[in-house]
Amino acid sequence: MRMNRIAAILMALLGLTSMYAQDNGKDARSLPVLPTDKNIQYIGRIEDSNPDSPTFTYPGVQIRTGFTGSLFEMTAKPRSGYFMVEIDGGEPFKVHFYDNHTVTLADGLEDKEHQAIVTYIGEGYETLPEFRGFRVGKGKSLTPATPLPKRKIEFIGNSITCGYGIEAQSASDPYKEETANYYYTYAARTARNLNAQAVVVARSGIGVYRNYNGPKTGDAVNMNTEYPYTLLYNNQHKWDFNRYTPDVVCINLGTNDTSTDGADSLLLLEGFKKLYSQVRNHYPQTKIVLLSGCMMSGNALELVRQAMDETQKHAERNGDKEVYRFDFPSQTGELGYGASWHPSMLQHEKMANELTPYLQKLMKWE
Repeated sequence: MRMNRIAAILMALLGLTSMYAQDNGKDARSLPVLPTDKNIQYIGRIEDSNPDSPTFTYPGVQIRTGFTGSLFEMTAKPRSGYFMVEIDGGEPFKVHFYDNHTVTLADGLEDKEHQAIVTYIGEGYETLPEFRGFRVGKGKSLTPATPLPKRKIEFIGNSITCGYGIEAQSASDPYKEETANYYYTYAARTARNLNAQAVVVARSGIGVYRNYNGPKTGDAVNMNTEYPYTLLYNNQHKWDFNRYTPDVVCINLGTNDTSTDGADSLLLLEGFKKLYSQVRNHYPQTKIVLLSGCMMSGNALELVRQAMDETQKHAERNGDKEVYRFDFPSQTGELGYGASWHPSMLQHEKMANELTPYLQKLMKWE
């Protein structure tokens, strides 16, 4: 019995040694590059008081860099969620950080300089994703990223802007983290169509005064209370609005405020006016576009459109003529649905094809 136990212990130790050797072998192929490397570019609301492990909660955060060699890996806090990756402008693909902290983004590439764009596509207010750097092959390094687009957009929104259920197969599908994907939303597509940067401040279920199925009197926490901060549901870090000044801000809210009975039209209007004032105070020269649709119809749509129209008039009465209105047509189901009746991928593509020419004309972006 004693000999069996000794043998078992020896075998376990050998197994651990073997695992260590395998991990060490993998690590021996690559070397770490910290998030502070001068060749890494960031887009989005990122909390970087710990520069070696910047964190974020909003979808659409981008990390861009160039690199040399055939191997390219990314490190992040385990359970940081899903990202879309583009290498040299090729077909985007999805990677996932679950219990792992390192993901191979490319292997076997031609030994030359490459470009990479990594986009966070989920909602991280619970998991708090952290980017911890890249890994490159031995003797290789990061190189300067392609210069960022000069055009800048900010999208403020709810589940539609987040890409809730966009990869689901039917309206009856429940929400799952793996079927949410900001990359394919109208917002991300519009930004790519216009060759613009995009910073996203969006959360599923949020409203300007009342969140999904909230009380008629409103919720204490809503987009107005969260907009000033870098991270959602964390008021310890105020966002520095000097870090990013958009040319245009698109606000797509109101769906949750009116999604169930009980919305107060006056409080809804006050919510929109308050959010408009916040945006204008931070961005005195920026154009603001109030968007309606595409999940609303009937009385709910009428309430939101009226509130947006009144907000625009309120701005004009105060001498602000740079507030605009754009209405997405209501979805009909002809293009399918995402989870819980959210817009499908095809619906988002349609929305992007509607918004792109509008912004192109408004901003004179040829």
